[in-house]
Amino acid sequence: MAAEPPVLPAADQARRWAAEELAKPEYRDADPSWLETLWRGFLDWLRSLDGGSPGDAAQVPGAVIAIVIAAIIAAAVILARPRLNARTRRAKEVFEDGAVLRAADYRSRAEAAAAAGNWGDAVVERFRALVRSAEDRAILDLQPGRTADEAARALALPFRSEAGRLEGAAATFDEIRYGRRTAGRADYQAKAALDEALEAARPARSPGAETAART
Repeated sequence: MAAEPPVLPAADQARRWAAEELAKPEYRDADPSWLETLWRGFLDWLRSLDGGSPGDAAQVPGAVIAIVIAAIIAAAVILARPRLNARTRRAKEVFEDGAVLRAADYRSRAEAAAAAGNWGDAVVERFRALVRSAEDRAILDLQPGRTADEAARALALPFRSEAGRLEGAAATFDEIRYGRRTAGRADYQAKAALDEALEAARPARSPGAETAART
């Protein structure tokens, strides 16, 4: 059976499709400034079709508009993907590159952020505090690039009763660092309580525990 011919949108429909696609957060957050300028210029051109002389719109076929839209979207995807991937890799890691702070330092930063009402920063710093504390206590090996999920799984072995809270804390950490949600007082209080519980608890030692958690 022969394939149906592609649908050629009218100018207003093409403009709406393009606006909906490129208004997505990933493009808005990652687009280089020159691409934003190009996009705005393209929208201005489409708007001019509605307000131009009677023959202007007819002189620009829907196929041409569709091709231009496809080219702009393709450029946005190509340019945005490396930046989004880099941001994702950074967000997954518990500690920033070169971080050498102690658990007490992270707790101080968390308390300062909480006092200022910056709950997202407070949650992130408090999670870092509990991971660094586990490293200081030799419960976790020092591991650059460790993700929140890896830390939670590793800590769930010596602290089995806290496995659920650890998993939830790692998920909250990633969501806040990805920017998918905001944090509140309750989120910080939950992380602080978990940090204090782990600090007071005696871990159940088992050979190769963290290695097993990473496999």
